Amino acid sequence: MYVYLQYFDLFKHYHVVLVILDQLMKFIFKNTLETCQEEIDFIRKQFDLKMPPTIEWTEETVIVDFRDGAKWLQEAGYKQSEVEDLNTENERALGKIVKEKFHTDFYILDKFPGSIRPFYTMPDVDDNRFSNSYDMFIRGEEICSGAQRIHDPEYLKERIVAKGINPDTLKDYIDAFRYGCPPHAGAGLGLERIVMLMLGIEDCRQCCLFPRTPERLTP
Repeated sequence: MYVYLQYFDLFKHYHVVLVILDQLMKFIFKNTLETCQEEIDFIRKQFDLKMPPTIEWTEETVIVDFRDGAKWLQEAGYKQSEVEDLNTENERALGKIVKEKFHTDFYILDKFPGSIRPFYTMPDVDDNRFSNSYDMFIRGEEICSGAQRIHDPEYLKERIVAKGINPDTLKDYIDAFRYGCPPHAGAGLGLERIVMLMLGIEDCRQCCLFPRTPERLTP
């Protein structure tokens, strides 16, 4: 299950939202481990988990620029362009690199290439090849994805055209912004992924009451 949180404000920089999300995640980590021990013990017994739940984080969360992450992967012998998305192998490898460098399981990867993000993602003002978008990770596994969204209707239309989409098909969406919309950003949180990685459960489907896959639609 994904929960999408959106923050509206006349903020000067989208990292204001990153701070809020960061505080939320640390609240979840800390309070779950401190106040849910009975439930955790039950889950450990149910799934025969050998290792106690643990997650290491730093007081000031590490924010890795996507370009730096790509460079670190290249230096470690992985094939990774700074303008292409990470595959699963490279995500996990970067998680190990961050752990070695900063001694943390939890970190944020910032400034994803604009080419791999949706049309409504705000480009980076300093280098429009990149965007004001971010993912959060635990040990190289994504738990959250978000971005600052474009709030100006004319610029939004321009970005839609740049992505090769006919703006007429999104007229109602564009027009909604003509009534006024402040700068805003948000993120989608994968709750089952967070539980899986915090408790060391092997499969995300075991953290969901009714998991959905291409081969399972019911119950």
